[in-house]
Amino acid sequence: MIRKIFLLFTIIISNTIFLYSQSERVKNTPYVDQRRIHFGFLLGIHSQDLAFSHSGFKTDDGEQWYAEIPEFSPGFTVGLLADYAFTERLNLRITPNMCFGNKNVYFKEHVSNQWISQDIKSNYVNVPILIKYSAKRVNNYRPYLVGGFTPSFDVSKRKDTPIVLNRFDLLAEVGVGVDIYLPYFKLIPELRFGLGLLDLLKKNRPDLHEKEDLKYTNSISNIKSRLVSLVFYFE
Repeated sequence: MIRKIFLLFTIIISNTIFLYSQSERVKNTPYVDQRRIHFGFLLGIHSQDLAFSHSGFKTDDGEQWYAEIPEFSPGFTVGLLADYAFTERLNLRITPNMCFGNKNVYFKEHVSNQWISQDIKSNYVNVPILIKYSAKRVNNYRPYLVGGFTPSFDVSKRKDTPIVLNRFDLLAEVGVGVDIYLPYFKLIPELRFGLGLLDLLKKNRPDLHEKEDLKYTNSISNIKSRLVSLVFYFE
């Protein structure tokens, strides 16, 4: 999934640069970047992932379980944009959004190869706070780098499952994109990578009816999130 997102982004950027380099050098919306504050909205796709650190825990029966996400499922993102220009090339961007997606976790026993799966549906309210540094505009496109932090809160409900994740997370994000100047607005594809900074594993599990199921939680020492996003801004 990550490779497909990266390939799609590369194709979009390459085709855009080629088309505009071959077109007439007429600048669309030439004064749009002179606004100090402007707004927009975003649509996108993303892939959620989890990085597991295992504890090496063994049950009384000698079972040792490991967790992984063998494949990724695409999710959908929708949100708003507020942009403040510090200088001609440096902007502060706040992009509150909702991410709808899921993560299919597989637990496998080390010796017997028994396995179970858990589908973790996650609906995140994200508030990315990003700094955008842009290159010089060339014709009708302008590449940039972006980075910052994203507080995230999961509003989905779940309990009595093999593992439960804490609702709050904080991600460090970096990405690349390009402003595409169209006659009436800017279209901005952006590829961004997020790395979770907090341990998401909920270790206190009074909700479990079968205490034997604690072996899945005990087998993991910590869980951190990963996120790959392909976002299209309309400004």
